[in-house]
Amino acid sequence: MSHDLFSQKNPQGEYKRPERVADQIRMIVSDILITKAADPRLHGVSILHVDLSPDLMQARLFISTPQEEKEALRGLKKAAGFIRSELARNMKLRRVPVLTFVADPNEEKRSRLLCLLDSVGQELSPPEEEHPSLLMEQVS
Repeated sequence: MSHDLFSQKNPQGEYKRPERVADQIRMIVSDILITKAADPRLHGVSILHVDLSPDLMQARLFISTPQEEKEALRGLKKAAGFIRSELARNMKLRRVPVLTFVADPNEEKRSRLLCLLDSVGQELSPPEEEHPSLLMEQVS
Protein backbone atom coordinates (compact mmCIF):
# COMPACT_ATOMS: atom_id res chain seq x y z
CA MET A 1 0.00 0.00 0.00
CA SER A 2 1.40 3.37 -0.96
CA HIS A 3 1.18 6.41 1.30
CA ASP A 4 0.97 8.60 -1.77
CA LEU A 5 -2.07 10.84 -1.46
CA PHE A 6 -1.15 12.99 -4.43
CA SER A 7 -0.31 11.87 -7.92
CA GLN A 8 3.43 12.46 -8.14
CA LYS A 9 4.10 11.28 -11.69
CA ASN A 10 3.01 12.87 -14.90
CA PRO A 11 1.72 10.71 -17.82
CA GLN A 12 5.26 10.25 -19.16
CA GLY A 13 6.29 8.64 -15.85
CA GLU A 14 8.63 11.46 -14.83
CA TYR A 15 8.68 12.62 -11.23
CA LYS A 16 7.18 15.97 -10.44
CA ARG A 17 8.80 18.54 -8.23
CA PRO A 18 6.80 17.59 -5.09
CA GLU A 19 8.30 14.09 -5.24
CA ARG A 20 11.85 15.44 -5.46
CA VAL A 21 11.24 17.97 -2.67
CA ALA A 22 9.60 15.28 -0.49
CA ASP A 23 12.65 13.06 -0.87
CA GLN A 24 14.93 15.96 0.02
CA ILE A 25 12.79 16.73 3.11
CA ARG A 26 13.03 13.07 4.18
CA MET A 27 16.82 13.09 3.93
CA ILE A 28 17.30 16.44 5.68
CA VAL A 29 14.86 15.73 8.52
CA SER A 30 16.47 12.31 9.05
CA ASP A 31 19.85 14.03 9.31
CA ILE A 32 18.46 16.62 11.75
CA LEU A 33 17.04 13.86 13.96
CA ILE A 34 20.37 12.03 14.00
CA THR A 35 22.72 14.97 14.48
CA LYS A 36 20.81 17.78 16.20
CA ALA A 37 17.87 16.37 18.17
CA ALA A 38 18.55 16.39 21.90
CA ASP A 39 15.19 14.96 23.03
CA PRO A 40 15.65 11.29 24.03
CA ARG A 41 12.18 10.52 22.66
CA LEU A 42 13.56 11.16 19.18
CA HIS A 43 16.46 8.69 19.33
CA GLY A 44 15.99 5.93 16.79
CA VAL A 45 13.13 7.67 14.95
CA SER A 46 13.27 7.02 11.20
CA ILE A 47 11.47 8.98 8.50
CA LEU A 48 10.11 6.33 6.15
CA HIS A 49 8.17 8.41 3.67
CA VAL A 50 7.05 11.99 3.07
CA ASP A 51 3.80 12.97 1.38
CA LEU A 52 3.93 16.52 0.08
CA SER A 53 0.99 18.48 -1.26
CA PRO A 54 1.27 19.70 -4.86
CA ASP A 55 1.59 23.31 -3.65
CA LEU A 56 4.49 22.27 -1.33
CA MET A 57 2.76 23.79 1.71
CA GLN A 58 1.89 20.63 3.68
CA ALA A 59 4.21 17.71 4.40
CA ARG A 60 3.13 14.53 6.15
CA LEU A 61 6.13 12.59 7.47
CA PHE A 62 5.60 8.89 8.21
CA ILE A 63 7.81 7.62 11.02
CA SER A 64 9.03 4.40 12.52
CA THR A 65 10.49 4.14 16.00
CA PRO A 66 11.78 1.37 18.26
CA GLN A 67 10.27 3.24 21.20
CA GLU A 68 6.68 3.99 22.16
CA GLU A 69 5.07 5.70 19.13
CA LYS A 70 2.99 8.13 21.19
CA GLU A 71 6.05 9.41 23.04
CA ALA A 72 8.03 9.78 19.82
CA LEU A 73 5.14 11.67 18.19
CA ARG A 74 4.91 13.99 21.22
CA GLY A 75 8.63 14.67 20.97
CA LEU A 76 8.37 15.34 17.25
CA LYS A 77 5.41 17.67 17.76
CA LYS A 78 7.39 19.60 20.34
CA ALA A 79 10.47 19.75 18.06
CA ALA A 80 8.51 20.54 14.86
CA GLY A 81 9.33 24.26 14.98
CA PHE A 82 13.04 23.58 15.45
CA ILE A 83 13.02 20.93 12.69
CA ARG A 84 11.17 23.30 10.36
CA SER A 85 13.67 26.13 11.00
CA GLU A 86 16.60 23.76 10.36
CA LEU A 87 14.85 22.60 7.21
CA ALA A 88 14.53 26.23 6.07
CA ARG A 89 18.29 26.70 6.52
CA ASN A 90 19.06 23.62 4.43
CA MET A 91 16.54 23.99 1.59
CA LYS A 92 16.06 26.66 -1.00
CA LEU A 93 12.29 27.02 -0.83
CA ARG A 94 10.30 30.22 -0.72
CA ARG A 95 8.15 28.73 2.04
CA VAL A 96 8.91 25.70 4.15
CA PRO A 97 5.95 23.30 4.38
CA VAL A 98 4.06 22.74 7.60
CA LEU A 99 5.30 19.42 9.02
CA THR A 100 2.91 16.82 10.38
CA PHE A 101 4.39 13.64 11.84
CA VAL A 102 2.35 10.43 11.80
CA ALA A 103 3.12 6.83 12.70
CA ASP A 104 3.49 4.61 9.66
CA PRO A 105 0.32 2.49 9.49
CA ASN A 106 2.27 -0.42 7.97
CA GLU A 107 4.88 -0.54 10.74
CA GLU A 108 2.73 -2.66 13.07
CA LYS A 109 2.02 -5.09 10.23
CA ARG A 110 5.75 -5.27 9.42
CA SER A 111 6.61 -6.01 13.06
CA ARG A 112 3.98 -8.75 13.33
CA LEU A 113 5.14 -10.30 10.06
CA LEU A 114 8.76 -10.36 11.24
CA CYS A 115 7.72 -12.02 14.51
CA LEU A 116 5.72 -14.62 12.61
CA LEU A 117 8.63 -15.34 10.27
CA ASP A 118 10.98 -15.73 13.24
CA SER A 119 8.62 -18.18 14.95
CA VAL A 120 8.15 -20.20 11.73
CA GLY A 121 11.91 -20.29 11.22
CA GLN A 122 12.41 -21.63 14.74
CA GLU A 123 9.74 -24.30 14.24
CA LEU A 124 11.23 -25.44 10.92
CA SER A 125 14.85 -25.69 12.07
CA PRO A 126 15.69 -29.12 13.52
CA PRO A 127 16.69 -29.38 17.17
CA GLU A 128 20.44 -29.21 17.73
CA GLU A 129 20.85 -32.86 18.72
CA GLU A 130 19.27 -34.00 15.44
CA HIS A 131 21.46 -31.82 13.19
CA PRO A 132 23.71 -34.17 11.09
CA SER A 133 26.89 -32.10 11.42
CA LEU A 134 26.50 -32.10 15.19
CA LEU A 135 26.00 -35.87 15.24
CA MET A 136 29.27 -36.32 13.32
CA GLU A 137 31.12 -34.17 15.86
CA GLN A 138 29.64 -36.16 18.75
CA VAL A 139 30.73 -39.50 17.19
CA SER A 140 34.32 -38.33 16.61
